[in-house]
Amino acid sequence: MRLFKEIKKMVVSLLTVTALLTPGLTVFTTNQIQAQAATLADSQESLNLTARAAIAVDAKTGQVLYAKNAETTMPVASMSKLLTAYLVLEAIHDHKLTWNQEIPVDKDSAAVSQDTSLSNVPLKTDHQYTVKSLYQAMLIYSANGATMALGYALAGSHPAFIDLMRKQARKFGIQDAQLYTANGLSNGEVKGAAYPGVAKNAENAMSAKDMALIGQNLLQKYPEILKTTAMTKAEFDNGTNKTQMENWNWMLKGLSKAYTKLPVDGLKTGTSDSAGACFIGTVNKDGHRIITVVMGSRHEGETDTARFEDSQKLMSYVYNNYTYTNLAQGQSYAQAKSLATFHGKELTVPVQIAQASHLWLQKGLTKKQIQASVMANKKLTEKNGLVAPIAQGKTVGNYALTVKGQKLAFLNGQTSLQIPAQTKQAVQKANIFVIGWRTLMSKL
Repeated sequence: MRLFKEIKKMVVSLLTVTALLTPGLTVFTTNQIQAQAATLADSQESLNLTARAAIAVDAKTGQVLYAKNAETTMPVASMSKLLTAYLVLEAIHDHKLTWNQEIPVDKDSAAVSQDTSLSNVPLKTDHQYTVKSLYQAMLIYSANGATMALGYALAGSHPAFIDLMRKQARKFGIQDAQLYTANGLSNGEVKGAAYPGVAKNAENAMSAKDMALIGQNLLQKYPEILKTTAMTKAEFDNGTNKTQMENWNWMLKGLSKAYTKLPVDGLKTGTSDSAGACFIGTVNKDGHRIITVVMGSRHEGETDTARFEDSQKLMSYVYNNYTYTNLAQGQSYAQAKSLATFHGKELTVPVQIAQASHLWLQKGLTKKQIQASVMANKKLTEKNGLVAPIAQGKTVGNYALTVKGQKLAFLNGQTSLQIPAQTKQAVQKANIFVIGWRTLMSKL
């Protein structure tokens, strides 16, 4: 542990010097660099993963529970389809598409769908398919042509859909995503749908952290995706024949790498020569959902199960080494029990947690190790005090929770859990005589 601390000090020092001496490089404060170092640091525990990169996070808060090369950009292969799925679900909710809407297939999507060397259901240009059938083929069978057909239907062209994917990635906070195809194939493999001005061997690439962000946003906004990703098999009808689709996620109940203690119900595999075997998984154990991502796992053939074994290790590690700790609405903390008021009848107002949340605490730690600070919303303050009158139950700021003895990191870059703070009681405005007296006394 002492060696790790010394190494961290050296890294922080080097980062500081580099930032000061490199022209055009943003200069960070020491605190900012330390926060970044904490976020980027790999977990010290070795799980003997075959994956080159991995991450495990809480599905709601984004708390990072394990990380290995989690910020390294790597090919993501068919995990890209989750970003396409997000845009399809968004279009459904915005009434731009309907599940039973039948859409035609463009020639490029059809051409890719006939490539038997790729995962596909065969599509025909003289037949129309429902959005739901293409969506299921994309998520269950990783059908590449079906994915392209959905993108084409949404944007009117394949390059235009890639632009939508890039825009959505930026909305998630992913600034460096390399996106060229709707399905994760290389730019050359999508034939006439190739993104213009880009090399044929260009592939979609993101980090494990990026993929976790996509998974988190999907599950928070469109949890119904799990109804499809949990399906072990389905049938696809292309008009003249039917394709039996079996889910490539072998961790689902009833499949070869299922584990009864880990009820996995999503999300998406990805495989290519450059990406290796990848998998973004999710599991809800005892009501506590996490997301795991493994990238570049061993892939010695189609029957190699290393990515699922890596995922099982990650999932088991989280549930065995952390305690899920509820933080109830209305809870308060002695070290952050009130905020100052401005012209209030009382000089302070007691505050409490405005909404329930949770933290994963390393085994051996308890709620006693949780430390809190509270900051008022500056828009509601004057001279560092909340402007009275103040209503009871009003959200007036944010708690920042940390844990003594445990470093925290979150997908959004925070190193503390942020929870809204609300008032426990109302505070009336002081009368003019009290305000005048306080003003006078402050000047003496």
